Amino acid sequence: MLPFADIVRKGNAERLWTGQSLLVEPYTALAYAAGAGARIPMGTSVTLMPLSHPFQAALQARSLAALTGQPVVAGLGTGPQPFVRALRGQAYASPLTAVREYASTVRGLLAGDRVDLRGEYHAMSGVLTAMETPPVELGLGVLRPRMAELAGELADVAITWLTPPNYLAEVLVPALTAGAERAGRPRPRVTSVVHVSLDAPDRDHLQVVAAACHAHLRAPHYADMLRRAGVETDPDDLAKSAARLVDSGTAAVGSADEVLRAVSAYRDAGADEVVLSTIGLQAVDGTRASLEALDTLTQARRTADA
Repeated sequence: MLPFADIVRKGNAERLWTGQSLLVEPYTALAYAAGAGARIPMGTSVTLMPLSHPFQAALQARSLAALTGQPVVAGLGTGPQPFVRALRGQAYASPLTAVREYASTVRGLLAGDRVDLRGEYHAMSGVLTAMETPPVELGLGVLRPRMAELAGELADVAITWLTPPNYLAEVLVPALTAGAERAGRPRPRVTSVVHVSLDAPDRDHLQVVAAACHAHLRAPHYADMLRRAGVETDPDDLAKSAARLVDSGTAAVGSADEVLRAVSAYRDAGADEVVLSTIGLQAVDGTRASLEALDTLTQARRTADA
């Protein structure tokens, strides 16, 4: 965790992001980094709702802002239906309703409001004890238009994962805008997580991309989103699916210039922030390879911006 945090601490990137881990709980890991001196902006992309009551989610996010002295993006998502079913006994019949209840509760608690909710999936009656901290922004993971519209109504940040740039521009950003306009508020910022693989001797980019995405490529809701974007995937042929992610610009591979061009396509499509995910490199080649790729890419971006 700490060498990745140093990339942000040195000013080469703006925020340290982590996804949901079932090995070391994300807020625990980020709090550890804060205690070791990483007083930097942080974000989760995303933590899964069934793992925490919304009161606990708000408390964890605010605690991290207090410990770092920096803004935090608290990203939330439902998780795949089998996971939800395993924790709750049954899946959400309406994920949109579940997210609306959960996110509204977290948002109200972070604002210092008293929340009284008897919803279909969540219940809450109370308030977080007042505490001055840097801002905690509510993030929602979005894949499809209806969730994007909900994020437009409620979220500060819409977080995309494995989303092709054309789909972001043509489907998700308009849906976010429509939801925000309906609620009479500004459109949320867009943060897009992009899997990257940098050229290196004997490196197989498709192996890296498949390692990063294998679980998502087998998930029906991701397959549906990618199909809508014109990217056909095959859960039984991960190499072919990974190749289609690369061809569509969904994953960024190659030289530093090629990766940064792919990242720029996300900017052009409406992303305000792009998260460079090296989880595939981490899985295939280890931490040193992951850090070396991030160092090369962030230095190249700084040079290009100079």
